[in-house]
Amino acid sequence: MELSDNDRRLVAAIQHGLPLTARPYAAVAEQLGMDESEVIRRIERMLARGVIKRLGVVVRHHELGYRANGMVVWDLPNDSVDAVGRRIKALPFVTLCYRRPRRPPDWPYNLFCMIHGHDRDEVLANLALLRERCGLEAVPHEVLFSRRRYKQRGAQYVSPPAPSAKVLPLARPGAG
Repeated sequence: MELSDNDRRLVAAIQHGLPLTARPYAAVAEQLGMDESEVIRRIERMLARGVIKRLGVVVRHHELGYRANGMVVWDLPNDSVDAVGRRIKALPFVTLCYRRPRRPPDWPYNLFCMIHGHDRDEVLANLALLRERCGLEAVPHEVLFSRRRYKQRGAQYVSPPAPSAKVLPLARPGAG
């Protein structure tokens, strides 16, 4: 899909996050020399055309004091995954919940949810609460705690421009 130069500049300006201001689109517009309404219209158009798939938030949970995160994987009957997933994602301590295909014979799990906590005990306490509230006490599951923190960022749509070659002056013969 063909993008105008202004669309490319806009995507490049927002792909790493919006400014944390009361009017982020106005700040982007000022940076690009556009009106706020033009920025919003362009983003809406690119969303409608599928150029931008979605706008979302990347929460840097570690900076907020959440040092533990557990991905809970569930082996649910296929016909109950959607309903159970809706109940799980409604809980305030669940940050992600999504369905994935099973990978038999080694991976029987088809529903994944992320629980962040200040420590592992908090994650496990919230998991116990989740199991009780959602009636999942007897459902097979595993808790996978992260061992490493990876860089958190959104999708990158436009590559940054290559730096231009810097021309250095040549030294004159006999110059010190």
